[in-house]
Parts: sequence; C-alpha cells; structure tokens
Amino acid sequence: MRPLDFGVFYAPFHPYGQDPTLALEYDLERIEALDRFGYDEAWVGEHHSGGYELIGSPEIFIAAAAQRTRNIKLGTGVVSMPYHHPWLLADRICLLDHLTRGRLIFGTGPGALPTDAYVLGIDPVDQRRRHEEALEAVLALFGSEEPVTRETDWFTMREARLQVRPYQWPHPEIAVAAMVSPSGPRLAGRYGASLLSLSMSAAAEGFAAIGNAWGVVEEQAAQTGRPAPDRSTWRILGQVHVAETRAQAVQDCTYGLRDFANYFGGGAGFVPLSDGGDPAQLSDHEFVEQYGASGRAMIGTPDDAIAYVEKLLDQSGGFGTFLMLGHDWASPAATLESYRLFARHVIPHFKGRLAAPKASHDWAVAKREQIFGRAGEAVIGAIKSHAAGTGATRDGA
Repeated sequence: MRPLDFGVFYAPFHPYGQDPTLALEYDLERIEALDRFGYDEAWVGEHHSGGYELIGSPEIFIAAAAQRTRNIKLGTGVVSMPYHHPWLLADRICLLDHLTRGRLIFGTGPGALPTDAYVLGIDPVDQRRRHEEALEAVLALFGSEEPVTRETDWFTMREARLQVRPYQWPHPEIAVAAMVSPSGPRLAGRYGASLLSLSMSAAAEGFAAIGNAWGVVEEQAAQTGRPAPDRSTWRILGQVHVAETRAQAVQDCTYGLRDFANYFGGGAGFVPLSDGGDPAQLSDHEFVEQYGASGRAMIGTPDDAIAYVEKLLDQSGGFGTFLMLGHDWASPAATLESYRLFARHVIPHFKGRLAAPKASHDWAVAKREQIFGRAGEAVIGAIKSHAAGTGATRDGA
C-alpha cells in the first residue's frame, strides 16, 4: 500500500480572552514546527464570527506561512465558496499557487458557521447549491483559456478568463469538505476532486460515517462517466493528543479541552461534544477522561495513536492522508511535544521507514559469529604482525 501522509488541520481554535495577535503567531510557529518535523500538510480555515476561529482569510495566512516553511504543503481548509465571487477567488488562488511555488492545495466548502451565513444574508438552504455553482465556475476557469460566461442568482461572469495561469499544471489539487451530509462526497465524485472528511466524530452514522463516504464518491464518479477515484486523494480528520504516558496526555488536555467542547456546543452551533449528563459536575480531569473514552478522540501514547489510525483505516477501507485536528487542548509546549512524539513514532510506522533499519540490524546480529569472528581474527593478526615487526626493528638496532 501507498504510505500514508500526515498533517494538521487548523480552524484554528483559540479561546477568547487571549491576544489574537499572539494566537495567530502561535499558529504560524506550529506550522513551522510541522515543517521541521516532516509533516506533509497543514490546513487553514476561513471563519468570520464567533470569536474562536480567528482566521478570516486562509489565503493571506498561507502566504505568510509559506515564507516560514520549505517543504510542507499548505491547504485552504476551507474557502467558503458561497461567500466569494468565483472569478476573484480563482484569481487569488492562482496568485497563491505562485507564491507557494506549487505547495498549495485548494480546499473548498459551503461554509460551516451559521453565524457567518447569517451576517452575509445567505440562506443556509442555498449554501450547498452555491458551493457547487462556484466550484463548477472555478474549474471552468482553470480548465480553459477561452472566456467563461456564467449567470446565476448570486454571481455573474461575462467573458471571464484568468490573466495568470496556476503555477501547478493544470491547477492546484482541489478538495471538497464533507461533514455530515452527502454533499461533499457527491461533489468529489462528480467533479473528480479530492475528499476532505471533517466529521468531528469517527463514530458518526449515515453519510458522515467514514465507512460510507467513499461509496458515495465512487457512485457519483460512475454516474458522470469518470474513472474510479483513487483513495489516496481522501483525507480524514481525527482528534489526537499524544504524550509519553496516558496519564500525562489526560493531564495535558485539562488545559483547554473543556473550553473547546463548550464552544462547539455554543457559538459554533454544532451538537455539544459531551456524552450526556451535566459536564459542569465533572472535574477537568474527569471531563478529559470521559471525552477520550467516548471514542471520538485519541488521548494517549504514540502506540495508542498507531492503533487509532489503524482502526480508521479499517473503518474506511483505506485513505491517503490522516489529518490531526489543530486545537488548544494542551499548552503550547505540550502541543508541540505531541507533534514531535507523533512524528517520531507514529508517522514512520505508517510511512514504512522502520522495517528496513530493523531488518538490517537483525541481519547483522544473525551474522555476528560468521562475520565478526573473522573480523576479530584479522585485528589480532594485525596486532601480532605489528608487534613482530617492531621487535625485529629493535633487534636490528
């Protein structure tokens, strides 16, 4: 099998009450660390309200991150396409593709925060339709040097073309987000895009279940006459924090996991991330233990993380990239240590980097008697020869 790729997906999540300038600097520093540690990808989201997810333009943020990194790919995670005119968006993506020298991945979605759509006067019922209309228009601009004309109830393009073509040929990889509905998998299959599964729960049912999503992609590809999609283009999100011991991992997450869960059940407008009862009656330590035991997150050791990813592979039937959710569950120092431990122990396990050194070591140990014995004899022989020659010289003197 193709080795897995790994990355981190930053909404990002920052509890209010901290300096937003320093929070954004922390995000840049984390992506710099991921680049040093050898991660493959970092993704950055777009949000405009709620006071928790602070990046309003992933394109601007990625341009800054690209100047601080060398190898890591940078994805818009995701651009909310109903909020943007597709011609202007395509033009910005082309610019960013050049500024990153082809390290850009263009992630798209309908927009996830209901408050963003409310401020813009967009009916949530229209968001998925608008996403598809904008995606089709951008693909037309990327795919043709001829003028493109489109007319919808929310944007108009008259003889539009790109004055600068993308840096990557024919264009950056395009990924569509999927959370609960079948909209994302349908678009991925229909337009030949990659799939970005962002469900907050690996145990989700229906179309959010990772065991079902790829079937929708394949079904839509078949209906449009496209070739069978490659699972290596599928990215799956997981919630992870790693420490040397499980007890330390739990203790680390008492720093901020409760704030994160409260946000999801409040300003974000999603289903509360708790398992019933009154979380206020739990201590921070008990809350973290309950959250980890629920199965929606992996809070433990590198070995636990390996088992977690392997379970996701079994559930899904196989995918190409595992993305960890970027969060403030732990302090900055503990978060960076989690990334380091994951890179040291988990990533090489799935990249196939550990088998060859072990095989070479085991071979050398098995050959010890056969090879090292003769090598020892050669050393002893050289010593004796030297001693004999030295003695002869002295006698001659």
